[in-house]
Amino acid sequence: MNETSTHTTDGARTTSAPFRSGMIAIVGRPNVGKSTLINRLVGEKVAIVSPVPQTTRTRVLGILHRADAEVTFVDTLGLHKARHLLNEAMIRAARAALDEADVVCMVIDATAGWRPGDRAVLSLVTAKRGPVVLVINKVDRVKKPALLPLIDVCRKAHAFAEIVPISAQHDADFEPLLRALAALVPAGDAHYPADEYTDQTTRAMAAEFIREAILLSTREEVPHAVAVRIEEFREDPATGLVSISAQVLVEKESQKAILIGTGGSMMKQVGEQARMEIERLLGAKVYLSLWVTVEPNWRQDSRQLGELGYA
Repeated sequence: MNETSTHTTDGARTTSAPFRSGMIAIVGRPNVGKSTLINRLVGEKVAIVSPVPQTTRTRVLGILHRADAEVTFVDTLGLHKARHLLNEAMIRAARAALDEADVVCMVIDATAGWRPGDRAVLSLVTAKRGPVVLVINKVDRVKKPALLPLIDVCRKAHAFAEIVPISAQHDADFEPLLRALAALVPAGDAHYPADEYTDQTTRAMAAEFIREAILLSTREEVPHAVAVRIEEFREDPATGLVSISAQVLVEKESQKAILIGTGGSMMKQVGEQARMEIERLLGAKVYLSLWVTVEPNWRQDSRQLGELGYA
């Protein structure tokens, strides 16, 4: 196990705290800012972000390398009542993340206050023994006099290891929160290369960036009924151009019409937004081809869920 050491002014060697390594599950109700937070803490975009509830569908791992610790953050979906097999799979993934985590980082929305949904999340969290850090997010949207009573309510709700008010979207310095979280993970060695910030494949991240562009461009019933399957992911060694073909699944013909748009305008917009994100990820030029397919009730089809990586 690695240790760091310092020396006193008379030359004597003193051993400081051991290197730490552990997993932190980020949990909370839908739309409290969990994905934005993990991206800011890791310093890279590992989770897609949109105003649509249940944007996160699968286990998303972000790895932070510090001088004193290696911290792996697991972004979980907003805990909610299941309506489809897809939702059930998502909730199982969130609970599995709780089971394997060393520390839980629970996020609430300062503008909403302490809600019944937060109490429900807390009951799941406290069923697992271990420290819980509470993050009160979006404090930039509330006045300070309103924040103090909320902190007091939270203190009475549970003996949190720390309560940290932040704005995941606007804060520049997350060191106080990172220091508090890193101090709670167990002593241990690093498990990932220093240049690795997620365990997701580039194919999986490309599919998520396409879905993110759809979520940001559509409304009503379309976002929840959309899934993306990468059919081809090929790099030309001579030119460096990456060619990606992806199938976009919806459940109804009406959703397909909305997603394609007049003269293909919506799909063109989605493709441009997604291509820019994928090019940033890969550091290469990308040719992106998208087509929309109707798969009725795919969210209730265990075979489809398995093929899409949701089961």
